[in-house]
Amino acid sequence: MRSADGVEDYLRDPHGRYLVGEGFLHWYASEDLCGFILWGRPGEAEVRRLVQVLDVELSPAKPHASLVDARRLEAADPMAFAALVKYMQPREKDFSTSVLKQALVRPEGVVGAVVGGFYTLLSGAYPSRAFTAPDTALQWLGQPEAEAAALLAELNGLVAEATGQSPLLRELHQVMRGRLPEVNLSDVAREMGMSERTLQRRLKEASTSFQAELNAVQVRMAQSLLRESNMKLTAVAVEVGCASLQHFSSLFRKLVGESPSAWRDRQKQPQGDGTPPPAEALMEEVAGAPSKGPVAGTSEVPE
Repeated sequence: MRSADGVEDYLRDPHGRYLVGEGFLHWYASEDLCGFILWGRPGEAEVRRLVQVLDVELSPAKPHASLVDARRLEAADPMAFAALVKYMQPREKDFSTSVLKQALVRPEGVVGAVVGGFYTLLSGAYPSRAFTAPDTALQWLGQPEAEAAALLAELNGLVAEATGQSPLLRELHQVMRGRLPEVNLSDVAREMGMSERTLQRRLKEASTSFQAELNAVQVRMAQSLLRESNMKLTAVAVEVGCASLQHFSSLFRKLVGESPSAWRDRQKQPQGDGTPPPAEALMEEVAGAPSKGPVAGTSEVPE
């Protein structure tokens, strides 16, 4: 695929091209298949730029399959979530004529629950299912195994280039996040298809270590839990695999520069009269809404 020169250029001629934005990559592998990838902690401004690009899926005359890969998301910002819902709800009928089916690859934990719950706020205008692995999702969308593997390799490379993170660390962090709270070198190396010694050597070559990367993943997951939930600090410590609250607090302060409680207080500023803003109300609606289909509350749905 070739890079597009901005949104207008991409909207005019999307097939065989992609567009990178802050926190997202939208791609159109062929007239039959497109999708987008999210990573990190995209805020409202980033999502507003993304929804401008999503109009590209309404333009082509030929219906297509769509893949939404959110497994690299580290947090679900309420305002960003609200912006995406606001964009999608009035356009569901339009998307139903252009999207044959959509597969969602969602992350683990609280963020994954919020991402999966997004579909409970929509009417289900086209078939959609949630998966934990992109290759399985592409197979459900009708992509042959060899073609799916080649596409994923290309997309992974584009994301690595966009984020500036090496493929090794990207894969390592993804495996670690999926195994929290119990993460050990042996299991992670096996899942990554290499020996413990090889993994340690490659990390040393990258000027880091298994423990340093694990600590980084633990703290970033803790930040998501502190921001998106009301879990007690002890529960957060257990969730990310710290042996004690003291250990967790010490690690968090070392990497972030302040205590977990102080960091949480800064993230959750009071709203005056205590009334949740519209975006938080939407998040609460997702948390309490019944499932309208196989996406919400499902880690992977078989054919």
